[in-house]
Amino acid sequence: MADKETEDLSGLTDDERRKLGRAPDPVLPGQPAPKAAPPRPVWWSFWLWLAGGVLLILSYVQLLSSKSAVIAQFVEGTKDSKYSPQMIADGVTTLLWYLLGGSVVFVLLFLLFAYKAREGTRSARTVLTILPIVMLVLIMVIAPIINFLTLAAVLVFVVALVLLYLPSVAGYFPKAGKRP
Repeated sequence: MADKETEDLSGLTDDERRKLGRAPDPVLPGQPAPKAAPPRPVWWSFWLWLAGGVLLILSYVQLLSSKSAVIAQFVEGTKDSKYSPQMIADGVTTLLWYLLGGSVVFVLLFLLFAYKAREGTRSARTVLTILPIVMLVLIMVIAPIINFLTLAAVLVFVVALVLLYLPSVAGYFPKAGKRP
């Protein structure tokens, strides 16, 4: 019986197999990978993840370029006399560089999983649901320094995520088949 099911699915395209809840055919070494034909919302979602990532990186570049204002804000907010303004300045500068590096890492992860989601990988869509939440929690816990560009990036990420969960693209992300 299993051979009959295999024969019935052998001539189907990856998109047709995906609609039936099956995984795409494996690509053997030396074979060219088939081009994905994602639905329009998934295609737009990929580009929105890219745009949001650029906004996120630009937000931390902007914060780093205006670090004197950020340092002044932290110096004014610190009432403890054991921290000198120079210590605060050094700490804030280091923090801003770490935030910039972290934003680059998150953007690379967003792009990797957005690319995999564009290929129809359901687990990539799940990771893209969790990663922005982790990013926001880290931003709020480590350094609640948020500017307009960071908020814009988060809004773009939310729109990109919603596009991945539209009913029209549900067939593109099949549920894992149950084994008999």
